[in-house]
Amino acid sequence: MNDITIFYTDDDEDDLSIFADAVESLEKKIILQTYTGGEKLLNAIYNPPPTPSVVFLDLNMPGKNGFDVLAELRNNNAKKDIPIIVFSTSNEPGIIEKCRTLGANYFVTKPVFMSDIIKIISFTLEIDWKNFITTDQNFVYKA
Repeated sequence: MNDITIFYTDDDEDDLSIFADAVESLEKKIILQTYTGGEKLLNAIYNPPPTPSVVFLDLNMPGKNGFDVLAELRNNNAKKDIPIIVFSTSNEPGIIEKCRTLGANYFVTKPVFMSDIIKIISFTLEIDWKNFITTDQNFVYKA
């Protein structure tokens, strides 16, 4: 990816701020668009520019939650190929499986430490999403 545009949605302003600080610390040129809910994220995706290179998606949000957003994007032929990384506090197997079934490309449990958030963002930006095939073995980020 040359120009990288990340869309991140989360209803927690602190999480949005921490994520932005992590992105800012990377040495790549990254455009970060943050949204405080699923509806706002979808509105931005349906009304480019910019177009996301990758979407980081929280699950637990009021209104359209992450599951709703994921299902909607995967059922939209024009948007179904956008790489979606679920970025959640959950690590429950049932939730992880539901995200995979709905079509997420990758699942990350939000870490506590800034250094780990930076590492995760950097790692996910190195993935060749056009050729990445999700499997049981590679769906969940393992530190």
